[in-house]
Amino acid sequence: MVSRPVSAEERKLGEFGFAGDDHVVPFDVEPLDVRGRAVQLGPMLDQILARHTYPEPVARLLAEVMVLTVLLGSALKFDGKFIVQTRTDGPVDMLVADFSTPSAVRAYARFDEAALADAVAAGNDTPEALLGAGVLALTVDQGPDMQRYQGIVQLDGSTLEDVARTYFRQSEQIPTEVRLGVAKMVLPGAEATREHWRAGGLLLQFLPGSPERMRMPDLHGGDGDEENDGAAHPDDDAWQEALALMATIEMTELVDPTVGTERLLYRLFHEHGVRVYEGTTVLDDCSCSRDKIRTILEGFTPEEMAESIEDGVIRVTCEFCSTEYDFDPAEFD
Repeated sequence: MVSRPVSAEERKLGEFGFAGDDHVVPFDVEPLDVRGRAVQLGPMLDQILARHTYPEPVARLLAEVMVLTVLLGSALKFDGKFIVQTRTDGPVDMLVADFSTPSAVRAYARFDEAALADAVAAGNDTPEALLGAGVLALTVDQGPDMQRYQGIVQLDGSTLEDVARTYFRQSEQIPTEVRLGVAKMVLPGAEATREHWRAGGLLLQFLPGSPERMRMPDLHGGDGDEENDGAAHPDDDAWQEALALMATIEMTELVDPTVGTERLLYRLFHEHGVRVYEGTTVLDDCSCSRDKIRTILEGFTPEEMAESIEDGVIRVTCEFCSTEYDFDPAEFD
């Protein structure tokens, strides 16, 4: 059973409604004491990746980071920003995506073209090989007057799914499972003449409310906590069953628009009953502006300003959205 709490004004009798693309859907499965969020990214993802014409291996990596950022950032309960960024020694040395409440997403990848071509030619083009060794930082920014919170996870050949599990185990000590999928697909309809990027993801967490389940050994403060680093799963069948169900997910189910988020959740949890809630629409919306860039330029020294002039103008291109801003040097005299 899939249920969604709605008011009479929102739906006609018997009408359910589906979230569709670019919409994060929170859900819970009460009998298993699990809750999570799921999303399928379509047009928004396609716009961001097409804007930069990234090579396919780079686009796949950035798409995974975007899905992870959306799943985590959409959980913020305050005005702020959630940022996921990698710094590594591989051909793709930096990936960054951020989610600004309530709905804005932007992303950017930096890579070495020659090193990427060599890696692909040598067959070393798995996501882990292209990233190499380094760190992944997850940052919660609550605004200029608030302290930032940042978690750092080592990248040492692990997948982004593994990194997310490690992050929650170390920082929040919540048993967490993550599945991510990315694909390039030809979609039916008027736009069937070209391939489109799609991505999907599902985040599941074990958050028991009963005293018995709260004493499971891998929960913070539970029995045996001193001997357990959080890596083991609880003996309770609820979390084990949830993990087993998550393991049945095919990558194609995460990205297939004919499956959809609600249908996927029904396939997984219909025997227990899953409840979905009104979620968050995510948009391709960069936060750059002429005024913000002007403020940055006003901090340049005269020498830096002179070096920035080309053909009589200062031209700044946003790395995220590729928007160009031209300034007359005389504005900064």
